[in-house]
Amino acid sequence: MLSYLLCVAVLLARVCLAADAATWRSHSIYQVLTDRFAQTDGSTSAPCNVGDRVYCGGSWQGITNQLDYIHGMGFTAIWISPVTLNLPQQTGDGSSYHGYWQQNIYEINSNFGTADDLRALSSALHARGMLLMVDIVVNHNGWNGDSSSVDYSTFYPFNDQDSYHTYCAVTNYDDVTNRDVCWLGDQTVPLVDLKTEDQAVRTKYQDWIKSLVANYSIDGLRVDTMMYVEYDFWPSFQEAAGVFITGEVDDPSADTICSYQGGVDSVLNYAVYFQLVAAFKSTSGDIGALANMVNSVKDTCKDSTVLGSFSENHDNPRFANYTTDMALAQNVLAFTILADGIPIVYAGQEQHYEGGNDPYNREATWLSSYSTTAPLYTHVAKLNQIRARAIAQNDTYLTYQNYPIYTDTSTLAMRKGFDGNQIVTVLSNLGADGAKYTLSLNNTGYTAGEKLVEVMACQDVTVDGSGNVPVAMADGGGAGAGALPGGTGGTGTGTGVGGPPEVSAARVRAVVIPKAQVWFIVVLAGLAAS
Repeated sequence: MLSYLLCVAVLLARVCLAADAATWRSHSIYQVLTDRFAQTDGSTSAPCNVGDRVYCGGSWQGITNQLDYIHGMGFTAIWISPVTLNLPQQTGDGSSYHGYWQQNIYEINSNFGTADDLRALSSALHARGMLLMVDIVVNHNGWNGDSSSVDYSTFYPFNDQDSYHTYCAVTNYDDVTNRDVCWLGDQTVPLVDLKTEDQAVRTKYQDWIKSLVANYSIDGLRVDTMMYVEYDFWPSFQEAAGVFITGEVDDPSADTICSYQGGVDSVLNYAVYFQLVAAFKSTSGDIGALANMVNSVKDTCKDSTVLGSFSENHDNPRFANYTTDMALAQNVLAFTILADGIPIVYAGQEQHYEGGNDPYNREATWLSSYSTTAPLYTHVAKLNQIRARAIAQNDTYLTYQNYPIYTDTSTLAMRKGFDGNQIVTVLSNLGADGAKYTLSLNNTGYTAGEKLVEVMACQDVTVDGSGNVPVAMADGGGAGAGALPGGTGGTGTGTGVGGPPEVSAARVRAVVIPKAQVWFIVVLAGLAAS
């Protein structure tokens, strides 16, 4: 009887620990390309020539050893590369270091370590109250050779040709049928497309995902190439997984990305991503288009508050590849973390890595020596702290849909949070050389005459008689930092440039009002000092 009760307790605990969309909504994710994040021996000098497209030696144990670095930025979850066995050969397109050329879904990729290493990583995360998200591939298997040479017996458990579509190349990305039944890749490494519409294939995938989640105590899944699998595959797969799922739908249309949220909890917010990068990669970017897309996604998707909010990943050029302006990088990160959705920061973004298209955006993080004083590392930490503070104060902050309250040709102000718990974020794409000006901002939720305290310099900010908040946008200057004064029930910090009374747009600004109610204004316009 005792053993029976223990089994029941374990099962109940597993159910309780299953991380659903509501749980993930409150987290922030650090994306790790497993092979490129950390060496097992802790080396910060091991060579990794990204142009060679080979394994560089990153491992699950390496990630475990560097959790302090990740947690120090305020991240509460990590997303790692696919863990399954990939094709072993060095091909004309490089090796399978990224994990997306799987061949056996029941074996793990030994280049990253052992099954026990992966379990140890999961346990170490959970001991910190952090979550584990694992990337998975459902659409295809990888083959070294042209499409006519595929040996289907190599794959497992889909080891017969009947489990796959007859070869045709994806040529029209707007044609759903062409996407669903044709093959990605090329004639060097074709991505052999599975018949995911067949019930036998679906059942095998459902059995596998149940075992994968259980074996490694996985809390969430990111699905690669989701838009190349038919819509009706996903609801039963999501149910079988029993954990949160977000998917890659690499498309600039709100209608397209939102259509896939009907089958799973979430998708990566590519519609906003494209507009975000376009708006901030130069001082002439289109702020209005970004604001319009924020509203479009909010109106179209089932729930914009659980979409993946990101500004870099391993498939697109890094933001610093477009511009090295630190102020613009800070603005983009502030949007990523303080807009709707689950923030995702790609490893190396906090070190201002500059890689272009694949494979050059897949640099080794260890070559930065894991600097915790890098300007963007500290910037991300402070933004995560502000978000966590708002959530801890009142979790309705998470379900309040962010909306733009002001735009002009260079400025976006947006609000998230109900009265008494709102964050107003003011962003500018004028960059480090932007001129000083004062923005009179309304629709913030503050009332006329209200006394606010700017935490950075402990300065009073008074809402004017019309209910407008005077926001000083400034160019460069000296660095500053501050914390919430005593009696506020907590602390908040920021960094930036520009002495009083001007406020750098790169500065994270926190303000408080009487009765220990804490609100935040985040203002980013100029270059922050390191």
